[in-house]
Amino acid sequence: MKHRIVVLGAGYAGAYVAGNLARRLSPEDAEITVVNAVPHFVQRMRLPQVAAGREVEVPELADVFAGTGIRLRLARVTAIDPERQVVTASASASGGELGYDTLVYALGSHVADHGVPGVAEHAFDVTGRPSALRLRERLDRLDMRGEGRNVVVVGDGLTGIETATEIAESRPGLSVTLIARGELGARLSIGARTHLRRACDRLGVTVLEHTSVAAVEPARVLCADGTALVSGATVWAAGFAVTPIAAVAGLEVTGHGQIVVDRTMRSVSHPNVYAIGDSVHAIGDNGRPLPMSCASAGHTGRQAIEAIVGRLTGRTVATTELTHTYNLVSLGRRDGILQTFDEEGQAKPHHNGGRMSAHLKAGVLTMALWATRHPTYALPRRRHRLAGEFAGAAQPSYHSGAAPVNEPGAGPGLT
Repeated sequence: MKHRIVVLGAGYAGAYVAGNLARRLSPEDAEITVVNAVPHFVQRMRLPQVAAGREVEVPELADVFAGTGIRLRLARVTAIDPERQVVTASASASGGELGYDTLVYALGSHVADHGVPGVAEHAFDVTGRPSALRLRERLDRLDMRGEGRNVVVVGDGLTGIETATEIAESRPGLSVTLIARGELGARLSIGARTHLRRACDRLGVTVLEHTSVAAVEPARVLCADGTALVSGATVWAAGFAVTPIAAVAGLEVTGHGQIVVDRTMRSVSHPNVYAIGDSVHAIGDNGRPLPMSCASAGHTGRQAIEAIVGRLTGRTVATTELTHTYNLVSLGRRDGILQTFDEEGQAKPHHNGGRMSAHLKAGVLTMALWATRHPTYALPRRRHRLAGEFAGAAQPSYHSGAAPVNEPGAGPGLT
């Protein structure tokens, strides 16, 4: 039997790792399966643009993985049993258990409501394409109304800033308010913060600093100081959380549910499980945890690839860079900020702002999509065979006799 590698999640991190493993490991020894809840690749970094009304490409995963040998299973992961080495997943009314020998956990993150009343019921978010499209529909309705056209964005992290500025630029008829728990852009340098404030002023974004939200109502945001803000659409961008699946499975996790790993992205409690992207608690080269970001997804993904390939083929595991060196923040389509950080994770005094930074951010997004759509680019003539201890060590794919979790007709690469 072939060594079964199962990748949970096909976001930036999961799709990147799956494609590179297919590129570097011989299909004679390794079988790679990707489990994802939806049939398409979501450009999560572009979801603020989707919400603002822009059309963003949505590649089908069946097309992305066509010709790679990767098996795609369209299902939602509901549980992991690391002792039996199986993943439980469900698709529509069917379900099944998928066995693995090496597991790559890349289930990402979702919006965190922090227990604030009304967020789940009344707020919108941009952590998934369906939620971003729901927000766009609401904004479309607000654009057609003559009153109550206020949009409140809660959270001044990168997602909140980009969402507020995208909406303000694309829909100038709406009034946008951005709520910051502390100082706006607190992690940026003084110059970058000044640039950000000027951009908000130029776009007409009202900024409320040092403000906490106590509750979200259907047409209001209630602040902790008693202020009530009229809101036709409230966007919650005040942080992210991970699914509890890993914690429930018994993997060692942090208090926030992220999987604790060693330097190679290998679970410290279950050595045949690797975690990447937002799901992992990875310590960077500066001794601090890497932040949830696309850049971190790339760093943790590259390290996991080297570790998996190295161990399965009997080679030395290469150490890759784990650093957080810059943030690229778009402020609409024609403005942006490039902020670099030092080895201690502190913002450097200098920043680049303006149209060039916006172009750089657009370039990063384009490259990320290209890399995902071409997972086996420059395929090596000879891919690595697995070492003897790993080759032929797999068990039957399904342990329960349950029906496979594939959705029929989803495209090539399905079993």
